[in-house]
Amino acid sequence: MQADLVHANPTPENLGHPVSDVLMYDPLDSWSSVDDRIILAVGCTYGSPDFNQLLHRAANSNAAAVIVKAHGARMEELRSAAVLHSLAVLVAPDHADWTRLVALARASVMGAAADSVSGVRLGDLYAFANAAASITNGAASIVDPLGRILGYSTLPGQPIDELRRITTLTLQETTQPAFDQDFKVVYAAPGAVVVPAADDGMARLALAVRAGGELLGSIWIIDPGDEKRATALNALDRMAPLAGLHMLHARSASDFGERRNADLIRTLMDDTPHASFAAAQLGLDAASGLAVAAFSIVRPETVSLESVREIHRLLHLVTTVCNVQFTTSHSALIGSVVYALLPCQGSSPRAAHGRILHEIEAYAHTISSFPVIATVGGIAQSIDGLPRSRSQATQTLQHLLNQEARGASAPRVALYEDFQIPLNLLKIGEFIADNGLAGADQIAKIQAHDAAQQTDYLNTLRAYLATNGNISAIAAQLHVHNNTVRYRVTRLAEDFNLDLADPQKRLWLWLRVTTMDLAAT
Repeated sequence: MQADLVHANPTPENLGHPVSDVLMYDPLDSWSSVDDRIILAVGCTYGSPDFNQLLHRAANSNAAAVIVKAHGARMEELRSAAVLHSLAVLVAPDHADWTRLVALARASVMGAAADSVSGVRLGDLYAFANAAASITNGAASIVDPLGRILGYSTLPGQPIDELRRITTLTLQETTQPAFDQDFKVVYAAPGAVVVPAADDGMARLALAVRAGGELLGSIWIIDPGDEKRATALNALDRMAPLAGLHMLHARSASDFGERRNADLIRTLMDDTPHASFAAAQLGLDAASGLAVAAFSIVRPETVSLESVREIHRLLHLVTTVCNVQFTTSHSALIGSVVYALLPCQGSSPRAAHGRILHEIEAYAHTISSFPVIATVGGIAQSIDGLPRSRSQATQTLQHLLNQEARGASAPRVALYEDFQIPLNLLKIGEFIADNGLAGADQIAKIQAHDAAQQTDYLNTLRAYLATNGNISAIAAQLHVHNNTVRYRVTRLAEDFNLDLADPQKRLWLWLRVTTMDLAAT
């Protein structure tokens, strides 16, 4: 089952006990047939009357094993109880989901014999898709209930259509199964069915995959043609139990893998003392440098179910594109941002990083109707430099998100150096504000005067600084007469004590106006 179970009494006899089915324990039920069953002891704790009664009845009824949760009991105590009753006792983690354990156990029982013949490693859905494609003579895709492509075949010579090409690249169906009539037909059918071709596409054979009554997803095969269709449908029906077993294992491994990746990548970027350990766990090679990429979706609300689905689709898209470009990918969803570690290969790594961003942006419409923002921080020459690269990526990402939210005309993909100057100026603006350096200086007084008197002195000063004091250029920018500009500049100097001939004062005024404008965009 690969479910992180601990065996409390691993004797050769116990390990060799055949298993026929799975039973949820209820102390009020009468046991009619328990032989060779695995019993899940839901709600039973070590030392309780129900626990002792369960082990006694299971041992006397030739049960295959009992699965329990420790809930504070020591392994020595559980092992002693197992030995006392000559019974296999499997200890599940306290946080394990009983419904998941039931589904895993039942799928294991149903699929074990078939799996021993198939030679496909449990949970390897790409290898399983290749096996299915070979048996049915049609290109295969495995899809979960959210429309994510969990695996697809890569056998040469099998025809595919444009829909198959797009979905394997984005790892996502173009229409969610919940809103697709073909998926609804497949889910309602008791076995494999033929799905007619749509538009210029190809017909398909499809099978809903379930375990213990739970819908795990579906298998889709490009129709192999009239002569082979009946045999392929029959083969699909026969592989249903094994497909369920593989999908359950893949789901457990995927959940664990995503969490592990996220934890290790977070350690790399946030926990410098332990970063080298995390790098070793991920197998990272930082010899040529690494850069952190950050991706986010611009949504008005970020806590809906659909927003969660879309950010996971973005994670899969980023993972796929990075795998294609670099043959390896280290990516994770942390909070509402997808991060990826990009290697710095070749003579122009930043060009490769830019291509990654643009390719992901090009396919963003397949995962969400909202824009995707993508950025890459600077190159870190060692593992220790990754926090800085991550900070640069997120600063650039936040800057572009702010501009997008305000409707400003700005790119949606960028390298850090593309916006390094405005980002540095924003830091200067934050320093000025945090240290109270602005106080009630001339800029504050001009703002107050403009607000009270409905004047336009701040815009005049802004244009003056931007044009190096060119009166004609200022007049053109403000759409006023040259004499009006001269009058306003005179009033600025006299009423607000501005010495615009002093370069240091001009620099300070420019910094104040520029950082203020950047913070507002």
